[in-house]
Amino acid sequence: MKNKFLFIWVFGIFMVILVLGQQRQDREIISVVKSPHSIEILKTHTFDLLGEIEGKIFIHVSPSELSLLQSLGLAYKNETDKFIKNHKQDFPVHDQGGINGPYHTYQEVEDELSRLEQENPNLARKSIVGQSLENRNLYALKISDNVQSDESEAEVLLIGCHHAREWISVEVPLLIARYLLENYSQNNYVQRLVNESEIWIIPLLNPDGLEYSIYYYRYWRKNRRDNGDSTFGVDLNRNYDYQWGIDDIGSSSTTMSDVYRGMSPNSEPEIQAVIQLFQQRDFRALISYHSYSQVILFPWGYTYEQAEDSDLLLQLSKNMSKLMKAVNGRVYSFGQAGDALYLTNGDLTDWAYGVYGIPAFTIELPPVDFTSGGFFNADEDIDPIFRENLPAALYLIEWAVDSYTTGYTRQVPPVKHLLCRNLNKKAEDRR
Repeated sequence: MKNKFLFIWVFGIFMVILVLGQQRQDREIISVVKSPHSIEILKTHTFDLLGEIEGKIFIHVSPSELSLLQSLGLAYKNETDKFIKNHKQDFPVHDQGGINGPYHTYQEVEDELSRLEQENPNLARKSIVGQSLENRNLYALKISDNVQSDESEAEVLLIGCHHAREWISVEVPLLIARYLLENYSQNNYVQRLVNESEIWIIPLLNPDGLEYSIYYYRYWRKNRRDNGDSTFGVDLNRNYDYQWGIDDIGSSSTTMSDVYRGMSPNSEPEIQAVIQLFQQRDFRALISYHSYSQVILFPWGYTYEQAEDSDLLLQLSKNMSKLMKAVNGRVYSFGQAGDALYLTNGDLTDWAYGVYGIPAFTIELPPVDFTSGGFFNADEDIDPIFRENLPAALYLIEWAVDSYTTGYTRQVPPVKHLLCRNLNKKAEDRR
């Protein structure tokens, strides 16, 4: 457990970049003492858990959730006053300028995808796969050697930013796209994967929420759906039509909740865009990037029961974790989502595996916990997190390519440690 000095330091970092005020919709940050009793209560309700510090669990709550805690007899302490209340103009200026520094806004994502397409017309094609609630385009970048054609090849999807406050989840798939294109001509391994697959990358699924998180309220998670009762937002990663709303543990029917699942499955246009893309393509594997926890998760998330292909999913995630550790020494744990993190229902990976039967993984990016930064990654975190995730993504693409010709297979390719070290040296040199 972190010492008291680190506790104060971490809170100091958060305080500077957290906006509290009218935009927070009267939410508070509270703590409860960690105990078997409190853990049991928190596990069976859909609270927005921020993390644990020195025996206290910190929670982001609405007034109704406070009332629920009181009715359950769970004692809590309001910690909101520990967070400095800033106006949006008081955000810190990053090294690269602006309130989000090197992290991409919606417009910057659009510009970067356009640049990648223009500089690599034979390898990259930007397309609009849908529109958000606020009419922002949802972009996908297809990467393949004959990018204007639909070939009989394995297709893989990398997708980021279901949740607005998880800025690092935009950067990793975007940098993977850039890496593939910049290294195609000089790296035989990359060239083989691009030649023998069609790689689809959606770096930003929740542009409305991201813009709100950047400019108004850093902790914003959901999209910007007007729920008609003075609350806003649906949790996009609880809106997919697989075990949607099976219980109120893995998602919530309460509009104020940060895991509110929406009025009906697939109700949100952002999710409809993903579903339509699946219907048009033949995806064989998927990674959905999130933060934080530093863990690789696979189905099922809605239940503790194992998936039919749990051995394959476990081995693939184990090998990805090994490849990640080989880069920076950082350990990503791995396991079934329902066991390793917490129960969820209506999420992308359960839907992709449950409906299409493909290996699907949620990668919760660093840091590992609230004390290490939570949702707030420093500017200098971006590149090392990308570099350690690169070989894992390439490895899963390789699995999809190798298994495509023979159909679905439970064979798992060996980990290429030396190759991945070389890949990541090139990634480092890219900067």
